[in-house]
Amino acid sequence: MAEMRIEQLLARVEEGKPIAAIVLLGSDSYLRNTCREKLISAYVPEGMRDWALARFSGTDANWDAVFERAQTLPMLAPRQLLLIEQAEAWEEMDDDSLKAFKAYLNDAAPFTVLVLEAAGLDKRRTFFKMLAEKALLVELRVDPEAAAELAAEITAEMGADLDRAAAVLLADTLDGEMARIRNELEKLSLYAAGRRITSADVEALVVAAKKYSVWQLADMLAERRRADALEFLDSVLREGEQPPAVVGALAGMYRKLLEARELSAGVGGWQAGKALGMHADRAELAIRRARMIPREQLLAGIEALAAADNRLKSGNKDDRTVMEFLVTQLTLGGKPRVA
Repeated sequence: MAEMRIEQLLARVEEGKPIAAIVLLGSDSYLRNTCREKLISAYVPEGMRDWALARFSGTDANWDAVFERAQTLPMLAPRQLLLIEQAEAWEEMDDDSLKAFKAYLNDAAPFTVLVLEAAGLDKRRTFFKMLAEKALLVELRVDPEAAAELAAEITAEMGADLDRAAAVLLADTLDGEMARIRNELEKLSLYAAGRRITSADVEALVVAAKKYSVWQLADMLAERRRADALEFLDSVLREGEQPPAVVGALAGMYRKLLEARELSAGVGGWQAGKALGMHADRAELAIRRARMIPREQLLAGIEALAAADNRLKSGNKDDRTVMEFLVTQLTLGGKPRVA
């Protein structure tokens, strides 16, 4: 089953059809909490939550306990919701537990909805393949336009006002990461002190405070400036950024560059921004940078990023070495060319 977005999930829930399991995929805490609360509201009335809502952790609760609860009719409630946090730990299920899980998904209790929350899952493993076949997979991310709209809603809930241009700039600067956007909005609302939050405020507090962007790496990689790229990587890691997050951001950038290369020549900033799901100014910049990198190099880069991500998730103890090797791979090749 293909991954769906949050709004698609909520529309499916409103249809009222039985859903055996829902998987919330992504690390954005704001989107995860929002989606979780909407599911609770949709499935379990407030007065029934003491006995029709249960929380488990994939790291300390075995599947047998969840399986038993899932097949037990809830008291005084027509339906129950079971929340399993850190469900990625269940990728390590033994064969017997995997068989039991598959059997349950094939004949799920009609009165139970499982909600598995995972920052990420390995699509090559049996656990993910079972979920992909029987569960609803929900991707916890929003496009820049939706992020800007959510930013405005959050600001209103705070009792503040956010200019539309400021919302777009904030969403674009923070790559649509709603948890970070909400944190910055709290600072901005205090900074604005009752007046409307403007783009100038975002520039002053957020853009200036953002110490780096993976897009700064684009020129270095396109021009094979390995020494500069390694120095940049060192500064990023010293600032406390986690290697998996850097790899994820780089992978997103490479996908955008690849998409940008496929756009017709002469496409304007507004059209490019709409096609790429980016702010117009950044979309134009992406197109210029993408033209400097051969398509083959972008595809090779995506493969190298996937390999680095696997190494980091495999429990490798020297993440810095993995990252430095990655930069070396991304800067291989001859002189850059414009294509």
